[in-house]
Amino acid sequence: MSGILDQLRGLSTAEDFFITLDVPYDQGTVNVSRLHILKRFQQYMRQDAIADLPEDSRKAACAAALKRAHDDFVTSSGIEEKVFKVFQDQQPAAPAFVSLDTLKAGRG
Repeated sequence: MSGILDQLRGLSTAEDFFITLDVPYDQGTVNVSRLHILKRFQQYMRQDAIADLPEDSRKAACAAALKRAHDDFVTSSGIEEKVFKVFQDQQPAAPAFVSLDTLKAGRG
């Protein structure tokens, strides 16, 4: 029998991960943030060194990492969480400013 990490490599949808790991999820959250959740899940798996754990501990550790990843996006967005590089590199928007001397009265 293959290990849980091999099983996860063969999955194709976010829902497959939740089902395989027996993790409850909010479909609306997954619909909006599926790629962010899976990317964060991957980050948590690396951070927690799940691949280095004994096989009998891996499924529970994977499930905990997936639940954490999902929960990150229940009340937050991909932009706020900055999972992908495009969001990490993004500079905060400067406040819009229009000086009064640039405004001209229009004739209507």
